[in-house]
Amino acid sequence: MQSRKPKALEEPALFEYAVRSLASRGQSLGQVRDKLRRRAAHPADIEGVLARLKDLGYLNDQRFAESFATGRLQNQGLGKLRVLRELRQRRVAPALAEQVVGATYLESDETALIAAWLERKYRGKDLAQWLQEPKNLASAFRRMRLAGFSPSASIQELKRHATLASGIEALAEEDTGESPVE
Repeated sequence: MQSRKPKALEEPALFEYAVRSLASRGQSLGQVRDKLRRRAAHPADIEGVLARLKDLGYLNDQRFAESFATGRLQNQGLGKLRVLRELRQRRVAPALAEQVVGATYLESDETALIAAWLERKYRGKDLAQWLQEPKNLASAFRRMRLAGFSPSASIQELKRHATLASGIEALAEEDTGESPVE
């Protein structure tokens, strides 16, 4: 079966398409622009639709980034680096993403976030015993890095739970190409 190309939309229908898309979930200006490019009959209509969405308050990257970062911090307990990476993937301007993430994580304690994350991800396990295995220690460190936590804070928290954690510093150097800060 051949996939068919979506129907090209004129400006009024393009606006309705954008509104429906934004109603289903929040999106950045860049994400909406990409969607409109794929559906616009006339590329010149895109900027007009985007301007109208901004004027009506349906499209606001600042508000989207703040909501996104706050949700990732409060609901998922993710680290700053992960949220920053995800905002960039969602086509939020890098300067705006850094500003919003910095403000969102200003009063959060990364060590406490990591402790809560470890508790949630490894519930039901004796963490001190489980981390004695080098492969588990390395796995936990990689997962913490993917969750957006800094190498130094991750190592500090792992050292609290495992005696072998001092060996994880070599892995941190491989992962980031720099020496961890204590």
